[in-house]
Amino acid sequence: MAEPTYRTLEILAQLIVLATGSRITYLGEENVPERGGAVIAINHTSYVDWLPAALAMKRRRRRMRFMIKAEMQRVRVVNFLIKRTRTIPVDRGAGAGAYAVAVQRLREGELVGVYPEATISRSFELKEFKTGAARMAREAEVPIVPVIVWGAQRIWTKDHPRQLGRKKVPITVAVGTPMRAADDISATEAGLRASMTTLLRRAQQDYPHPAGAYWVPRRLGGGAPTMEEAARMEAAELAARAASRIPHQTR
Repeated sequence: MAEPTYRTLEILAQLIVLATGSRITYLGEENVPERGGAVIAINHTSYVDWLPAALAMKRRRRRMRFMIKAEMQRVRVVNFLIKRTRTIPVDRGAGAGAYAVAVQRLREGELVGVYPEATISRSFELKEFKTGAARMAREAEVPIVPVIVWGAQRIWTKDHPRQLGRKKVPITVAVGTPMRAADDISATEAGLRASMTTLLRRAQQDYPHPAGAYWVPRRLGGGAPTMEEAARMEAAELAARAASRIPHQTR
């Protein structure tokens, strides 16, 4: 497929990387299958970690179909791109339709990008995983490819201002060995988590982590919240969001 819109976005992504001076290091890119469907499971620390992940797929001459919040369709430009790049909108209140589309795309030989953590990790450690990636891979009978993006949280993440412009932020993308989904979803999820944890450590190994920096995990001497602190912050955020949806009672 020619897919002119997707091709344009690929060129734009490469130009953005050049303009910002970011250096992306790719580890294990040969683990991306040359053909056939696969679930690409990516960690989630940033609003922009999809871009280096997609560029890693491009290096293998593959294109990834992301699953994206359905609310993004309200933005006219984004909705235009969703329709022309085979992106899969997900309604969090009724996700069965998006799940079925994703399984079908996998069976058609596509790569489908999934964030097992669902939302951004404020601690920059791996959060609890949702079961969607494992279930889709099992149903479509395709492998899961674990991917770690490290460094993108320095550009734009939750609770911190965007660092746009020529910041020359280094980013590492580490791709792990494809794994098959077992009938036991819990076992598959555990295996995926173990693989992504190993990849995360690998990506962090040669990456400079200044002491106290907000984007550095507490485990590495940084100022990021611990996993427990991050969980409390997320719970408070969800509670506030739920409260805002409750209509005010009038007397």
